Amino acid sequence: VCTNSIITKMKLAIFAVLASTVAAFVAPNAGRAVTELTAESRREFFGAFGAAAGIAAFAPAANAVRDYDNVGLLGGSSVVDINNANVRVYLKMPGLYPSVAGKIASNGPYKAVGDLYSIPGLSSAEKDLIKKYESRFTAKSPSADYVIDRINNGLYR
Repeated sequence: VCTNSIITKMKLAIFAVLASTVAAFVAPNAGRAVTELTAESRREFFGAFGAAAGIAAFAPAANAVRDYDNVGLLGGSSVVDINNANVRVYLKMPGLYPSVAGKIASNGPYKAVGDLYSIPGLSSAEKDLIKKYESRFTAKSPSADYVIDRINNGLYR
């Protein structure tokens, strides 16, 4: 007899917890949502819609740059853009990676390829390596999309 009353009390406690949990997610005094439109509210809606449509009709075109014109110079060709190319591009030129390549990538931007020779801390041997590959370098204007990744592009092996 005693175990039946304990089981009944436990069932009642579980039911009370469930009921209070459900009640927590019900909005108090939730009324019925009004969905009817009056003539005045329709005029306001269509007036605002007409104004938005008028603005959209005369908005200037958004001419976004979808493709970088010099993407081949970032490592896909024999010529390398020294202002935008990642440091790993210099792996294709023996002797430049990692020391000289790191100095080139971290000391830009450059106005011309000849500016490479004025990098601080460049040894004469490193200048000779730059001279060896000078014909494979170009200096395009820096693009914010690529300058940020010149030293570390997040690619790891």
